[in-house]
Amino acid sequence: MDTTDLMIGVMAGAFGMGYFVYGKKQGMFMPMVCGAALCVYPYLVSGLLLTSLVGIVLLALPFFVHV
Repeated sequence: MDTTDLMIGVMAGAFGMGYFVYGKKQGMFMPMVCGAALCVYPYLVSGLLLTSLVGIVLLALPFFVHV
């Protein structure tokens, strides 16, 4: 693990926590799921490109899928 992976993990966790809290307060399922996934995925995915792509998809998903 290098500095770039660490910073992406910290940023993903911060956005994930924000999405989760927003989803919980609004009673919306998709932001809560994406928030939890954003907090966990940096531990499961390796490689800068793949980590970035998964993060971008998880950040954009609540805007396109309204469940």
